Amino acid sequence: MNTLLSKSLPIALLAAAIAGCNADKPANDAAQPAALVSGIDKANADPSVRAQDDFYRHVNGHWLDTKEIPADKSNYGSFTKLADEAEVQLRAIIEDAAKAGAQAGTEKQKVGDFFNSYMNTDKLETLGTQPLQPLLAEVDAIASKDALMTWFGNASRSGVKTPVVSFINQDKRDATRYAVYTYQSGLGLPDRDYYFKDDEKSVSLRAAYKAHIAKMLTLAGIEADAEAIYAIEEALAEGHWARVDNRDPVKTYNKMPQAELNTLAAGVAWANWTKALGIDGEADIIVYQPSYLTAFAQVMADKPLADWKAYAKWQLAAGAAPLLNKALDDESFNFNKKTLRGIEAQQERWKRAVQFTDDVIGEAVGKIYVEKHFPPEAKARMETLVQNLLLAFGEGIDGLEWMTPETKVAAREKLAKFTYKIGYPDKWRDYSSLEIKADDLFGNAQRAAAFEYQRNLAKLGAPIDKTEWYMTPQTVNAYYNPVANEIVFPAAILQPPFFNMAADDAVNYGGIGAVIGHEIGHGFDDSGSQYDGDGNLRNWWTDSDRTEFEQRTTALVEQYNAFEPLPGEFVNGKFTLGENIGDLGGLTIAHKAYGLSLAGKPAPVLDGLTGDQRFFMGWAQVWARKYRTEELSQRLVTDPHSPSEYRCNGIVRNMPEFYQAFDVKAGDGLYLAPEQRVKIW
Repeated sequence: MNTLLSKSLPIALLAAAIAGCNADKPANDAAQPAALVSGIDKANADPSVRAQDDFYRHVNGHWLDTKEIPADKSNYGSFTKLADEAEVQLRAIIEDAAKAGAQAGTEKQKVGDFFNSYMNTDKLETLGTQPLQPLLAEVDAIASKDALMTWFGNASRSGVKTPVVSFINQDKRDATRYAVYTYQSGLGLPDRDYYFKDDEKSVSLRAAYKAHIAKMLTLAGIEADAEAIYAIEEALAEGHWARVDNRDPVKTYNKMPQAELNTLAAGVAWANWTKALGIDGEADIIVYQPSYLTAFAQVMADKPLADWKAYAKWQLAAGAAPLLNKALDDESFNFNKKTLRGIEAQQERWKRAVQFTDDVIGEAVGKIYVEKHFPPEAKARMETLVQNLLLAFGEGIDGLEWMTPETKVAAREKLAKFTYKIGYPDKWRDYSSLEIKADDLFGNAQRAAAFEYQRNLAKLGAPIDKTEWYMTPQTVNAYYNPVANEIVFPAAILQPPFFNMAADDAVNYGGIGAVIGHEIGHGFDDSGSQYDGDGNLRNWWTDSDRTEFEQRTTALVEQYNAFEPLPGEFVNGKFTLGENIGDLGGLTIAHKAYGLSLAGKPAPVLDGLTGDQRFFMGWAQVWARKYRTEELSQRLVTDPHSPSEYRCNGIVRNMPEFYQAFDVKAGDGLYLAPEQRVKIW
């Protein structure tokens, strides 16, 4: 699934798909306000920096120079600001539910009691590590590696990290049915590369991680060898696929009979694992990384059972730490947030409680959020924007000079089958079978994980649920789902600077319009373009067009490979390619849609800025963001999105319209010769 922004929280939720518009003219915006504002916050700008040299700093320079990243955050920007505002709104909703008197079994009771269970730190201190003890005893009782595979399967159902995980999604080659997938897992550091880089920083980080494992074990009262645990993780990491390879939908589609797992990864009790997971009734399984399963089997054979049991106990302690006493919670924060990401201070307890409640029962909170904070006119105006973006993308396909008519027809067919969802689900999730208790945070988390697992397991053999959402309405993000060929825009992102109901259309097309175009663009990026309009992994390209497409994307890869956000640390142009294509195609099509919306009339000049200037400035101000060094370094390895500066400057310098709007000439900092500029969609 391709998102506008990397998302660290679990994803879920429901809504009705709205058919993509096939209108032959731009939709009119009846909600356009009479008194227009530009929507550009000039107070954030640095006029001493020329737009032609560094557009990102020209629009955001003063903000970048003066804004301090809050102590409890690893980065801060437009997305964070909106998420913070939504968090305050959610707090009011949740604290209202947390007041005494809610009827047992209602969503209000479950929301309130979950929040209260998180806030009751006195109870957590009294319990200490007691909630872990029954689970640690289960590990102690494991008498064989076959039994260990049963434990791994059962543990996965409760949200415990294990070396191999399964999930349910639509079959990428037959999107009319759900299928079981396997995926590599089991590491405590952010990526396989963290285990093998030999620079001083990486060596120091590994030492800190080993010390962290040892301290966590001591605090949890677990007698185990931290070095042995680390050795298992390192051996698993050797078999992990690189993130670039995991983006390849063809390479990661390896469908086989379940029995073939015994050949692929011999000596592992796969039948025990699949039975524990409840997937043993499925004839086939789709393996993302076949060679990883082979490597996992070898690690399983090489490492003694005692080491594996220590590893299992470590995963229990590491996963449960934020739900237990302060000592474990603080140690988890000190390594995972402070050391790895540079965050200086733990978030206030209420913020973490709101976030976790939102993770567990988010749609119940989302119902009230939408009623209070998402006006119907915002949804109506968004529909107009989406329709115009789809229309513009179609015209953009027709005008491509590099694509043959045959592939244009196929691309148009896919575009015509796009569906879109705006704001919130039309059908809300049923939480009636989820049990939540006011005095049992650890148990609530276990039951919530099991509830979510069972909800997904129940999809097997059932019709495709086209109403399902994978983000809550209160999420500041958006996504494209290739197997459903749908674009989804939660309510919380539909606010300034992305979407301003009081502003002239230019800034909105540069903001939310480009977001819409970005998600449409994912359907035609290096990965999404391999799916057809029905969500099936199928080649609909001529060979010559695919070759031309890949030549153009290679040029974009090379541009981004040259960006150096930190000394000696570069953007990975291949890893970020899909998002960069989404940005370039999205902004290109959003500009075309903005032009169509004017219906031949001249754009007004507001605040001394032309329509095209406000359009591009709308794009730039969306990406205002500051990172802590540790966070940025980690993102360069783990995040398929480029750092925000390059999402702005790296895109506009490829667009002729930007050159015209700001009179960019040879010798300017953002100038690229015409033959060096990349145009894909």
